[in-house]
Amino acid sequence: MSGAAATDDGFNPRLIAGVVAIGIVAFTALWALIALGPQISSGNDGGGHALSKAAPGYAGIVDLVERAGAEVELRRRVERTRYEEYEPLLILTPTHRTRAPEVAELLDAQSGTAALIVLPKWQTMAIPGQTQKPGWVSAGFPARPPAKMLPPAHFGTVGVAAVPSKAQAVPARLAGRNFTAWLPGNVQTVTGDNLETLIAGPSGGAVLAQVGDRDLYILADPDLINNFAFASRDKAVGGAMLIDAIAEYADADGYAFDVTLNGFGGGRSLLRFAFIPPFIGITLCLIAAGLLALWQASVRFGPALKPSRAIPVSKAALIANSADLIRQARRELDGADVFVKSQRSAIARRLHAPGGLDDDATDRWIDKHLRGGSDLFSALARRLPLARNTHEFLADAQALHDIRKDLLRDS
Repeated sequence: MSGAAATDDGFNPRLIAGVVAIGIVAFTALWALIALGPQISSGNDGGGHALSKAAPGYAGIVDLVERAGAEVELRRRVERTRYEEYEPLLILTPTHRTRAPEVAELLDAQSGTAALIVLPKWQTMAIPGQTQKPGWVSAGFPARPPAKMLPPAHFGTVGVAAVPSKAQAVPARLAGRNFTAWLPGNVQTVTGDNLETLIAGPSGGAVLAQVGDRDLYILADPDLINNFAFASRDKAVGGAMLIDAIAEYADADGYAFDVTLNGFGGGRSLLRFAFIPPFIGITLCLIAAGLLALWQASVRFGPALKPSRAIPVSKAALIANSADLIRQARRELDGADVFVKSQRSAIARRLHAPGGLDDDATDRWIDKHLRGGSDLFSALARRLPLARNTHEFLADAQALHDIRKDLLRDS
């Protein structure tokens, strides 16, 4: 059998060390991805946000305005810092599950900055085997968003409705420019006492509305600027002119597409802080300390030895300690008479020897019970006290012990 990789312990230490190292790296990478996943994700999941290339997404309009030379940023966190020389148009793309406090937090953080909220319209799904490309959707159906998504403190009372209609192009004018707004079929509109209509729907309501005199706007139907609108050149041009007109009307310097409402934000958490400066230094120190502890444990073979008692507790330990004292004192030969006497007494008592016998008579009585050819007990009893060294003593003592074992059938 080849012993190239085998050891007496039944496993290869290098293999086990490799498995442990891979496990540590995988565990650390897992938690790093959990903490930083929303920030490093491509976001191409078929949703309705600026990272999505699916029909309800806005990657097309983002790419178009970037190619046109506009300042565009994708915000993965709530930005509370403002710059006087740069105020972009904040574009919010909530989902049907977005709640009013989440929208209010973003608007309050950018108080006074122009903001456009694009209401969701489509519920989509990706059917395995029917999706043509990763990140695309296979099917979708329109679903009216809940009006309670818009915080009343900012928008007042708002109603959302889907108006049955055919797709049509309507003329629009905003920020002193004329353009064409391509309204989809079953266009989605909003109504409210505090809303000023900028682009009207076919049967009332507003497709694009301004909240009072604030730089806060609502685009009720996302099909005017989402990737679905890029199915034709005319609709793409209309969507680009629409969003550009809104930015010019609000006197914005660029575009800031928020993706935190879509689950791609870097929220505050202890797990995330562990992998970003300055706390990543502490994390690396803890990892190094764990590796050093693992190395220290690996160099020691087997479990830690527990210190034993200085004086064990048992009869055997007492006998062993007494024997060790006798050996250290070199008095082994002085116990010959006592050993012979103890063996003689034990045999005579167990075999019921006659009473009144002296030591010699008892030895002869024991000799009668021995099998022929073996050493006589009497001869060993006389010879043992005359031993000259420990070797002779041990040999005769063992012979006496064997006689006792044979006669008494014990150990």
